[in-house]
Amino acid sequence: MTTVAIESDTVRTRLETREESWLAPAATRSRDARRPRPEPESAVRTAFQRDRDRILHTKSFRRLMHKTQVFIAPAGDHFRTRLTHTLEVTQIARTIGRALRLNEDLIEAIALGHDLGHTPFGHAGERALAEVYPGFRHNEQSVRVIDVLEKEGQGLNLTETVRDGILHHSKARSGLTEHLTGRSRAVEGEVVKLADGIAYINHDLDDAIRAGLLAVTDVPEIVLTRLGDTHASRIDTLVRDVIDQSAVETIPGAIAISPEVRAAADTLRDFLFDRIYTPLNARPNTLRAQHIVRALFTHYAGHPDDLPRDERPPTRHDSPERQAADFVASMTDRYAIELYERLFVPQDWPL
Repeated sequence: MTTVAIESDTVRTRLETREESWLAPAATRSRDARRPRPEPESAVRTAFQRDRDRILHTKSFRRLMHKTQVFIAPAGDHFRTRLTHTLEVTQIARTIGRALRLNEDLIEAIALGHDLGHTPFGHAGERALAEVYPGFRHNEQSVRVIDVLEKEGQGLNLTETVRDGILHHSKARSGLTEHLTGRSRAVEGEVVKLADGIAYINHDLDDAIRAGLLAVTDVPEIVLTRLGDTHASRIDTLVRDVIDQSAVETIPGAIAISPEVRAAADTLRDFLFDRIYTPLNARPNTLRAQHIVRALFTHYAGHPDDLPRDERPPTRHDSPERQAADFVASMTDRYAIELYERLFVPQDWPL
């Protein structure tokens, strides 16, 4: 005879009870989570676990493996992609969250979903798309992906807390801890935002050294002395400092970093802009990639019926420009190049 667990004693309710006894006062409880569209709860997973799993199974998440992080079409196999960046952000954020007794499932869901809306060719592609579709931002597109574009237009119906964390993960150019789109409502979202910065300043430096664009001796002395002289030691210093400086035992709690360590991290960030990001943006390869993005958007905005039937975003009620932006933003680097060649490069020369 099959027995069915009653709602008062499911795996999920036991997990929620464990959260109450373990999480810090400022942490977010999954039993308080709300979705845009109400739906039955799972018997074995909390709301944030379900959000994480839904993100992992999306096509948008799988496509991140073929999207640029910084280096467009690198020759080696060990340069970061948008997917490996996402995984590194998730690992760093979970380490901080566990030490501070925050909700790790919420952290993981936000971190895994934060770049789902990123364009091909990294931030260079994002800038190019924003030129022809003003107002485009990858953080807002990530929310659009989970709300509208996934599941053939049904969206993922993620909790409001995860959506908010994804929306507010972007940082200002002025510093690692500066807010561009406001603070997340949940302290876990602030952890992901800082972890995003910690991840990219360190792995972009690592990739630049691997590419031969920098040597360790080029790195500013303050970075080497205050953060460390290896990739691992710099991440460890930053993570430990965030853990030591953050006050989540009080409500609302604050994710913080010491002034000395923040100054060294911002120095590294400025150094990367001066020596890597800005020069790379002026390279012919980058300019060609941006041309591809602009050309594809212009073509499909003017010819929406040319959208491949099996690739059309489920937004046919939207303007042609919105449809084109959704389509181009979803592309991997290689698909964008392939499609550009198919549209604009002669395939068969006449004899």
